[in-house]
Amino acid sequence: MTERGEPEIPAGTAALAKGLSLLDLIGDAEKPMRFADMLRASGLPKPTFSRILRTLVAYRLVRQDANTGTYTLGHRFIELSHRVWESFDLASAAMPELDRLSAELGETVALCRLDGEQALYMEERSGDGLGVRVDQGRRVPLHCTAAGKAMISALEPSFLRAITGKLTLEKYTDTTITDLAQLMTEVTLTRARGYAISYEEHLNGVNSVAAALPGRDGTPLGAIVVLGPSLRLDKERIHPVGRELMAAARRITGSAGTVAISSGPRPRTQSASRTQVDVACVLPWGAQLGEAPVWVADRLYWVDMLEPAIHRFDPSTGRNESRALGKLVSAVLPADDDRLFVASQDGIEELDFTSGQFEAYVNPEPAMSENRLNDAKVDPDGAIWVGSMRLDASKPEGSLYRITSASDVRRMETGITVSNGIGWTPDGSTLYFVDTVPGLILAYDVDSHSGALQNRRVFAKVPDDSGRPDGLAVDADGGVYCAIWDGWRVDRYLPNGKLDFSIPLPVPRPTSVAFGGADLSTLYITSARIRLPASTLAEAPLSGGLFACKPGHKGLPLNLFNSKA
Repeated sequence: MTERGEPEIPAGTAALAKGLSLLDLIGDAEKPMRFADMLRASGLPKPTFSRILRTLVAYRLVRQDANTGTYTLGHRFIELSHRVWESFDLASAAMPELDRLSAELGETVALCRLDGEQALYMEERSGDGLGVRVDQGRRVPLHCTAAGKAMISALEPSFLRAITGKLTLEKYTDTTITDLAQLMTEVTLTRARGYAISYEEHLNGVNSVAAALPGRDGTPLGAIVVLGPSLRLDKERIHPVGRELMAAARRITGSAGTVAISSGPRPRTQSASRTQVDVACVLPWGAQLGEAPVWVADRLYWVDMLEPAIHRFDPSTGRNESRALGKLVSAVLPADDDRLFVASQDGIEELDFTSGQFEAYVNPEPAMSENRLNDAKVDPDGAIWVGSMRLDASKPEGSLYRITSASDVRRMETGITVSNGIGWTPDGSTLYFVDTVPGLILAYDVDSHSGALQNRRVFAKVPDDSGRPDGLAVDADGGVYCAIWDGWRVDRYLPNGKLDFSIPLPVPRPTSVAFGGADLSTLYITSARIRLPASTLAEAPLSGGLFACKPGHKGLPLNLFNSKA
């Protein structure tokens, strides 16, 4: 390499190097390039540039669009990439990770791949001492094993429908999934958390957790799975192991050209903006993904999206009522007639808290099986605003909707990666909305009656190295409180977007905030423990708990959904 980090060019290969540099130029461009732009960027003499470009086009390494005249990489690269995948030795690439995980975890670690409507164990490494053993070459069901559920959850929708349509859903234990709708809910949860879990669904006394190895053409390369006795690989341990498997899967497939973006908790920092506010853990619940707090009739409703469950907390007694749900729920929306609506994986639905039964209301994205709804709030005019996102948060394909009735659903914004916190200024003239991945709290001028949005602008941006914005709430003075995922804090912003102060927390992943209490002076904070490494959980054992503090500001009155509109 040269001092500038460029490759040294062997003697006699200058023309080849120029051609490869031109391919890099085209491949790295954010959009198709025109001839003049490429010529200028390449720095080559025009005759030399033209000869090289014509040669690359002749070999189908570069393609010119007949309509626009622009250039992109050619189809030959697709053919060559397929050859790479076909020659990719999955077992060899995975072996170092199997050895490492087995030694570190002391459990059985295996590599699986799809084999028709079953999962096939390809390789296995056993930990020391007593544990679960699996035989290489053994085939197991897809619907009740972590490896199987991880792989079918990584399938493209058409492949998923084809393979699940052939499954018999045989019952092996009392916890085996035997209903297709329940299996599809499990697929949704697996995609949301990033790994699959089996609690004694295939074998009594055996739990397992697995992460898919992403492949091409809508099918996974396989899955890496950890199996252990249920008393040892229990609920507390299985989720940190799932995080380790996600990281291992990225390392295995990285050599085959797959790169995943991941985030982790930032180190705790001392900031000049930190304020001395006493924060108490009022409910050490250990939720995987606590979210969506809302104060209704002297109770705080909140959800654990990945349990999945809805909760109702009474701060006067410390009692927390929990209702297990059969599907992912991401937000709670009280109505003006005492009914309760929620944002679920199937759209906006009415939920009976006592029975846990759902009644469909409206789904703003019925044809987008790769998306789900996320955060939702009711505006001052009684309409629901709800954001969507891809299940794996991999692409900016989410939208923001305004719903006044089952027959009036309007898309207000598009191109969102992870839709999150929603709120309004005290006079209702400005909408705040969070897109978590780019770290943005956006602001819009809004007509509260029509919902029309104008003048989109960045209200605040959270620096990449200090966390990501998540749920938010606006106080009566116009301040914006925002939970900072992976940031160990809640930030308050002034109405002009300037950071006012931060409230330090004993957990790295606060998720959302809501004002409550008799005078709305208590700020409640939900949190998560999902995908936290064991070392962080040891440092922050209250992760997943519910917290409360008195920040010195009061919240706005609750907006209720006008369900009769």
